[in-house]
Amino acid sequence: MELRHLRYFVTVAEEGHVTRAAERLGMQQPPLSQQIKAMERELAVQLFRRKPRGVELTDAGRVFFDDVRSILARLDHAVETTRRTARGEEGRISVGISNTGAYHPLVPQVIRAFREANPRVFVMLEEGRNRELIDSLQSERLDAAIVRTIPDNSEALVINRLHEEPMVVALPSGLPLAQRNRGATIALKDLANETFIAPPSQHATGMRGTVLAAFRKAGFKPRIGQEAPRTSSALSFVAAGFGVSFVPASLERMRLDGVVYRRLDETVRLTAPLNLVTRRGDPSVVVRHFMTLVKKAAQNFTDD
Repeated sequence: MELRHLRYFVTVAEEGHVTRAAERLGMQQPPLSQQIKAMERELAVQLFRRKPRGVELTDAGRVFFDDVRSILARLDHAVETTRRTARGEEGRISVGISNTGAYHPLVPQVIRAFREANPRVFVMLEEGRNRELIDSLQSERLDAAIVRTIPDNSEALVINRLHEEPMVVALPSGLPLAQRNRGATIALKDLANETFIAPPSQHATGMRGTVLAAFRKAGFKPRIGQEAPRTSSALSFVAAGFGVSFVPASLERMRLDGVVYRRLDETVRLTAPLNLVTRRGDPSVVVRHFMTLVKKAAQNFTDD
């Protein structure tokens, strides 16, 4: 008994008439009648009672019909699910987002757009530090990551620069520099006597390294005080008066009592990149769709 024979049987049962069932199936009536009789012989049961104007299911036929229709429905569902998965319309994707990247308006925008375009794809988000997310990506615990900095050993990764935003300085509200007009900018030399809250020294290749390099170029070495592994803790230290810190401009949305944000002088080129990172050669269609959507959204993104 083949799958097509089951479909023949269901069609005859639904039509209650062999000739109409044959027309619906696009075949001749005699071969269809022969197939039904062959099924009955194979099962050793009578599935239909012949009537002058059609056929009707026997009790055994009714039980068989219910089970076969359920089987065919599950099979059709499996086939369609498989096809949607192959097209990237169904499945799952796990995306890591850096602690500061989560505050950039582009990030929730692209996640929302992807979910709306792919409602059958389950999106799992994980927030963490850049290095942790890259490690999870390389060990295949994540499918993609939106991070600020990229490690040196990134040959196995595909890196797409999505956006670059200026960095601002977060000041304790009681500091004289914080009393300047909101539109006033600050030069690096204005910060020469301040204590800096910075990421731990092992993060020297990230934002800490970027800031220190800018100060060296300006001709002085900053005084590093409290170290903070996360930007949220750095801002808490700023609010407590421990010193000042540099953060991406999008974090100005994080309002915190005791913290004032000021833009840097336009001669200071301190920027915080936002990168989409995936594994090179990843075969997932879902991941490719995600990359395409994110890159397109980044091209159309404006800070307005």
